[in-house]
Amino acid sequence: MTALLTALATWLAANFDLPPIHDLPKVRFMPSAQISDLRYRNIAAKRRRLVMAVYDDASRTIVMDDAWTGQSAEELSILVHEMVHHLQNLAGHQHPCRGAREKLAYEAQERFLGLFDLSLAAAFELDPMTLKVSTACFY
Repeated sequence: MTALLTALATWLAANFDLPPIHDLPKVRFMPSAQISDLRYRNIAAKRRRLVMAVYDDASRTIVMDDAWTGQSAEELSILVHEMVHHLQNLAGHQHPCRGAREKLAYEAQERFLGLFDLSLAAAFELDPMTLKVSTACFY
């Protein structure tokens, strides 16, 4: 996992406005229902979306679905998405809301999937409108 995380961090730093790092995140695995509990602490279960991974800033930990194997571009792109959050955290990036923080992570995930002729829409059924809403701040 160390070599994979290092390679993804290097790719992200080379292709996006993110710093090169040497401090890799911890990675833990747990069932997706527990990941959803971490992500949506105060939101009713019926309003939650499926969560395959989450990044915890305080512990610098990526929590991945325990079914994750890293055997496909789609699965690797989930790790790319969470690595963006790790690099953002280490760089001290500030965001006005959670959605704004997601924008770069989805952009990186989309570009990574493009290396395999895939997209967020094809791989995860994330259409442009859903992405726009997911990366917006509502005040």
